[in-house]
Amino acid sequence: MINTFSSSAFERAPIMGVLRGVDWETLKRILPLYEEAGFTTLEITMNTPKAEVLIHNAIQHFPNLNIGAGTVCSVQDLQKAIHAGANFIVTPILNEELFEKCKTSNTPIFPGAFTPSEIYKAWQLGAKAVKVFPCSQLGPKYIKDIKGPLNEVPLLPMGGINQDNLFEYFNVGVYGVGMGGSALFTPQLMQEGKEAELLEHFKKLYAKLKEIKTILK
Repeated sequence: MINTFSSSAFERAPIMGVLRGVDWETLKRILPLYEEAGFTTLEITMNTPKAEVLIHNAIQHFPNLNIGAGTVCSVQDLQKAIHAGANFIVTPILNEELFEKCKTSNTPIFPGAFTPSEIYKAWQLGAKAVKVFPCSQLGPKYIKDIKGPLNEVPLLPMGGINQDNLFEYFNVGVYGVGMGGSALFTPQLMQEGKEAELLEHFKKLYAKLKEIKTILK
């Protein structure tokens, strides 16, 4: 039985990991560590070779994780992701065609948007939360500006987020954040033989997240 997206699991650890260009051997090594550290949610991007197979296998082997499909840009991508059993969909763009199909299949969608108009439109169309992308240049101050008039829209910024600015993002009231290669799945720690160091890295980041959540309660 394929599991579905667990909002409560994400809220316990509101970081969405982004994995791109990985293979199944790597996933089998790192996902147990990711889960052991306390993280609950990750996307495998559809521009990863054999992404559908990886998503399907990961869901079968790690049923307690939220495992979704990222970089979904077209209906074709979406159909492949849903067929693979993706628990959720993440897009880098605002493609209106995808919303109805996600609604029909009861698959949460985190659409990419950047301007206030795009963000509000994505929310109106049925986003679970809106992925604000890219955030690497404008950072938490931009999210704060957006949250002023659009305070009811849950935001999931991605791009340039790391341990140093994590508090700033949560302090302005985000639903969660997306983190990828440089900050979360650090390439040098993803290598075979680095499992102990990778686990320690995950645990430190998770501890930082819990500390932030405690401070902001």
